[in-house]
Amino acid sequence: MIVRRFLLWARTAPAEARASGAAALAGAYLGARLSPEDEREAETALIALLDDPSPPVRRAIAEAVAVSPRTPRSLALGLVAEQGDVAALVLARSPVLTEADLVDAAAVGDGLAQRAIAMRRRLPASVAAALAEVGCEEALLTLAGNRTAEIPAFSFERMIERCGDAGALREALLERPDLPPGLRQVIAARVSDALAHFVSGCGWLTPERSARLARESTERVAVALAAGGEASDAPAIVEVLRATGRLTPGLMLRSLLSGEPALAEAAFVALSELPRMRVAALLRDRRGAGLRALCRKAGLPPALEPAFVAAILALNARGFDAGGSQGIDRALLRDVLDACEAMAGPEADALLALLRRMDAEAAREQARLMADSLADDAAFALLIEADPSFLIELESGDLRDAA
Repeated sequence: MIVRRFLLWARTAPAEARASGAAALAGAYLGARLSPEDEREAETALIALLDDPSPPVRRAIAEAVAVSPRTPRSLALGLVAEQGDVAALVLARSPVLTEADLVDAAAVGDGLAQRAIAMRRRLPASVAAALAEVGCEEALLTLAGNRTAEIPAFSFERMIERCGDAGALREALLERPDLPPGLRQVIAARVSDALAHFVSGCGWLTPERSARLARESTERVAVALAAGGEASDAPAIVEVLRATGRLTPGLMLRSLLSGEPALAEAAFVALSELPRMRVAALLRDRRGAGLRALCRKAGLPPALEPAFVAAILALNARGFDAGGSQGIDRALLRDVLDACEAMAGPEADALLALLRRMDAEAAREQARLMADSLADDAAFALLIEADPSFLIELESGDLRDAA
């Protein structure tokens, strides 16, 4: 009887009062404070109130039932069919909605609805895939920032294809630990290309110069990603580079000269189609037997063979898997330059020009690090000069640590 009186009252009550009454009715229903008959009538009344002409009434119901597992599914779906914040309240939190409900809502909902779905905790892979396919840019950004969402690898790829030019999305994706390494390389290439177009468009550099800088930047990122990831990351990065036409002999040589040969090794495997263990054995043979044959099998230009052989032999002399420092190793590079300087011809000239650019790059990075160190030393000296007791405190601390 109480529900029937509520419905009679709602016919003439003002909108604000109806919203408060609807919230109270929903609370009573969800709290199981009604008799079975009143409960059935309350469910009917709440569903009927979805046709109330006042949006605050529907919003009040949505706020009351959004997180409850006792919410009737028909009521939840009715609220989802609404637009704007009413649907978003339920889509973001309701436990009664199924994966199919969420996929359908992602397909037909507006941007606010898609963002609400994207922020759900433990979002299933099927729903994440639907959002990656049809979601607006803001929804994809929310999805990328949702660390509990299960996003398939192909959905990451689709997000980059659709909105990879958005800097905020690229940044959010790069912060995810589950982003496949190959796609990190794709994002790095997009960033480099965007910067190159911007710089050349502003007239700061020629298109050729900006393209070269972008390519070198992409190569540095590729080498670092292959070296810093798991053993299985390098082949995935190589496949991306091949698919985009960015797997060049220069990039392979950069990998070797950086003392981080993981990318070059994976490239030799992919290009030569030899077993991984066979390629690994050839690269780690200190005598260099079979290196020229490996280069030919990988399709490298004959003019580059001396550079690759020299780089691999120099790596083996210090330990092929010893690891390198950031950037080009100038000692390795000097060995390669010595082996190549007697070469002649257009291809040799191009190779020597590449090696000298790498040497200039390495020298600049070395100088930057040295300048930073010298500046730090100067700052420390000024600090000691201003307060000599600071040095005594440091030495005392070192003695305590040693003890």
